[in-house]
Amino acid sequence: MAYIQCGRNALRQIIKDPRVQSSDPMIQPLLYVCQGIRYRKLEVILTTNVERLGKAGETVTVAPGYFRNHLMPKLLAVPNIEKFAYLIREQRKIYQPEEEEVKVVTQTVEDKTKEYEKAARRLDSARLVLRRFIDVEKFRSRATKDDPIELRSPVTKEELVAEVARQLSVCIELENVHLPTPLSTFGEFEVPLRLPKSIPLPEGKVQWTLKVKIRGK
Repeated sequence: MAYIQCGRNALRQIIKDPRVQSSDPMIQPLLYVCQGIRYRKLEVILTTNVERLGKAGETVTVAPGYFRNHLMPKLLAVPNIEKFAYLIREQRKIYQPEEEEVKVVTQTVEDKTKEYEKAARRLDSARLVLRRFIDVEKFRSRATKDDPIELRSPVTKEELVAEVARQLSVCIELENVHLPTPLSTFGEFEVPLRLPKSIPLPEGKVQWTLKVKIRGK
């Protein structure tokens, strides 16, 4: 054993000698096998993004055991040889779309004001239609046919806000709707809206309103 150990130490000294070039016939895999030293690193091409290692298509250097036991069985990487490199390049051309540059557009105060004004005009010109069940007992006990038909469940401010978002695709807050009491009868109503004063009113209008029509199911 002492002779074997001395031989290995001698081979290590030869390899570490700066005068010995990697192109010399002496430096070859057989020499590493003789002294019990394996190749330390292996170049591979990643086929997908691997955390803390690299992105798909990149060439990285890993330990042979890591490639053999982890990367290769899961097809996460292939050896860095021309055949695999060509296949990876062609695959990325076909399946990977070109990354588009995303431009961040900053919105000014004027743009926001125009959006608010557009939403306010849409609320003012549109009509919200709701369908509700009638209160059968109160309907039968009406004194005259001209009496209003009452609803089984009144329409609240929260329901109006939800229906505005669903039907008109406009998001408003509860504070924007002025509804002291819920709507409890069938008919057409104009619900006042409290919008910012920075939004100019149309000519002839005193305030913004929302037209609501309640019908029976």
